[in-house]
Amino acid sequence: MTTLVLASASPARLATLRAAGIEPTVAVSAVDEPAVLAAAGDVPPAEAVLLLARAKARDVAPGHAGALVLGCDSMLELDGRVLGKPADAADAVARWRAMRGRSGRLHTGHWLVDGRGGADGAGAGAEAGATSTTVVHFADVSDAEIDAYVATGEPLWVAGAFTIDGLGGAFITGVEGDHHGVVGLSLPLLRDLLAARGVPIHTLWTRLPS
Repeated sequence: MTTLVLASASPARLATLRAAGIEPTVAVSAVDEPAVLAAAGDVPPAEAVLLLARAKARDVAPGHAGALVLGCDSMLELDGRVLGKPADAADAVARWRAMRGRSGRLHTGHWLVDGRGGADGAGAGAEAGATSTTVVHFADVSDAEIDAYVATGEPLWVAGAFTIDGLGGAFITGVEGDHHGVVGLSLPLLRDLLAARGVPIHTLWTRLPS
């Protein structure tokens, strides 16, 4: 059976795969994200997340020969500014005050490295990626709601300082695009990347409903 390795420490990405019937191996990369972006220069957010996803997958792949390695990265774009994880609680509060009642674009890069190869190793290391972009509409939340949300700690660990699959879901009025991409891993996009490597996504199902 083909093994999928998730090169991410994100509990949300792991939960998304598990809910989709896939039990991946988790291997967190040691990529220096600021260094990757600095080397890339001024690139659009949709490209930046793809570069980071690629760096993560490539970092993990050498230790997982024979497996498919998936790297992911997410950023929120608001008014042309790129917002990753907030620096601290004050930063998260400031972001929410800027986002409330408005809409942003959540970009999630995906990069898949195929380490399987053939009997002679041909094809090993083949890779490809793509970016999922979803428009997110934020509720016009009050200062009290923002303070209470930030106090939970949840927005401090996620791109854009919000979740859609946790406490922050109450503050999202709608999305345009794949909501899985907002969580951090687009299942339809993953299906396409796997299919391009000759791996139907259903062949990775191991966690079937009882």
